[in-house]
Amino acid sequence: MKAIRIAIDGPASSGKSTVAKIIAKNLGYTYLDTGAMYRCATYIALQHHYQAADVQLILKELASHPISFAKAADGSQLVFLGDQEVTSAIRQNDVTNNVSWVSALPEIRAELVAQQRRIAKAGAIIMDGRDIGTVVLPDAELKIFLVASAKERAERRYKENLTKGIATDLETLKKEIEARDYKDSHRALSPLKPAADAIHFDTTGIDIQGVVAFIQEKAEKIIDMSC
Repeated sequence: MKAIRIAIDGPASSGKSTVAKIIAKNLGYTYLDTGAMYRCATYIALQHHYQAADVQLILKELASHPISFAKAADGSQLVFLGDQEVTSAIRQNDVTNNVSWVSALPEIRAELVAQQRRIAKAGAIIMDGRDIGTVVLPDAELKIFLVASAKERAERRYKENLTKGIATDLETLKKEIEARDYKDSHRALSPLKPAADAIHFDTTGIDIQGVVAFIQEKAEKIIDMSC
């Protein structure tokens, strides 16, 4: 059975990470949270008060505190910067609101894309992000581009933040998501856009299991055809 590579792209809170994790578990694949990697770089920048001009210092911190992933006892994913667990820290609002400018830095993208490609080389991997199908894995066997209305995505993030104890205002979240959509789709380097051969899927009004079923069916067809 051939081990394929699956790329899932889309804007913030379109359901990418949630469905990618479930599909990875169902197929026995590795899930690589590329968004968490950019959040780690952003966390470093904020902790040290670095600006865009300090990109070499951010890279130096990434080199001395490499990003790694592990599984918690309940099966959830843990994110580390060196020896420091930053799973919750990188999901705070300050990181969310600054990740666009950090991820737009060419040097940061080059370093993290190189890491992501090395990890994906063996196949049997699923990645989600904003430029997986266009830049990171342009030859992935399956490319999905998820979208959803800004209103629904804000409500999803609001509920997620509540469960994590993160104080949030729903209307503010909606405005932040819309602002991030604009930044991500208009940046000069690796803008948010679907690959030419990506399958579009609007998840507005569709539950997680419905999205999982749609993508997994496409993946299993490709896997079966390659046997």
